[in-house]
Amino acid sequence: MLIKRKSGWELPEHLVTPERLFLNRRALLAGLAGAALAGFADPSRAESDPSQGLYPAAPNPTYRDAGRAITDEKYNTNYNNFYEFGTSKGIAAEAEKLRIRPWEIAIDGEVDKPITIGIDDLLKKVTLEERIYRHRCVEAWSMVVPWTGFPMRKLVEIAKPKADAKYVRFETFNDPEMASGQQPGLFGSMPWPYVEGLTMAEAMNDLTFMVTGAYGKPVAKSMGAPIRIHMPWKYGFKSIKSIIKVSFVKERPVGMWEQLQASEYGFWANVNPEVPHPRWSQASEQVLGTGERIPTQLFNGYGDYVAALYAGLENEKLYM
Repeated sequence: MLIKRKSGWELPEHLVTPERLFLNRRALLAGLAGAALAGFADPSRAESDPSQGLYPAAPNPTYRDAGRAITDEKYNTNYNNFYEFGTSKGIAAEAEKLRIRPWEIAIDGEVDKPITIGIDDLLKKVTLEERIYRHRCVEAWSMVVPWTGFPMRKLVEIAKPKADAKYVRFETFNDPEMASGQQPGLFGSMPWPYVEGLTMAEAMNDLTFMVTGAYGKPVAKSMGAPIRIHMPWKYGFKSIKSIIKVSFVKERPVGMWEQLQASEYGFWANVNPEVPHPRWSQASEQVLGTGERIPTQLFNGYGDYVAALYAGLENEKLYM
């Protein structure tokens, strides 16, 4: 007899809850309509990507089932946050201005030897794989994405950090001439560049994934090309896009959103349905592309992989 064992993050259909007023379907559809008005990403205008031949990559069998259907690519690429290119969700057309070649990543800080490496040279040093992960935005919407990339621990091995490196600090570009959201004005006054960080233990966890592709091809510009990170147990603002610098540091990094509003966006940002955002509930989430509301799970359902990382940190604000 075949016995199917469900993974910790799989969500039974009977737990799907009715649509509610908070972040309701009308609001979601209005956002998608705004994306349409702003213009969907046009593949015909895509910059030539020399890594195209590396995709699709072989799937990692450990991460083939996220518990619900993969979100249609058209929603993923055309409804997301990328404040470097504007404050609306419909930034796909504007994000086409992102220049992804040449692209270099500086690796510095507490390492044996600081280096700067081009994205295509980095790709030669790793083996790409596909992983299907759930994604949970702090704004209480979610999706499922077939990411392609490599485990963050492989980048750590390349960097060779020293023993006193306790954290990893990530930084994205700062180019107001290219990125309209960084130009003078409301969001141009933000503390660019976008910065985020995690502990060395989090960086070495198997779930932490350096993303270079999605949907069987190089990752779209609107999703953070040519390289970003994804940590499926954390709120999405932790998964920094378009990385140009990775620093191994002794002191805890302060992310851009934490700089702006530490009472709402902290360092840890682990998903927890029982800890509300100061301005809305995190108990449930709206599935992008379907309008369904489903209950949110602790650590976004990945607790079996990551809960042990936070043992002894009960006094920290782990869930914001």
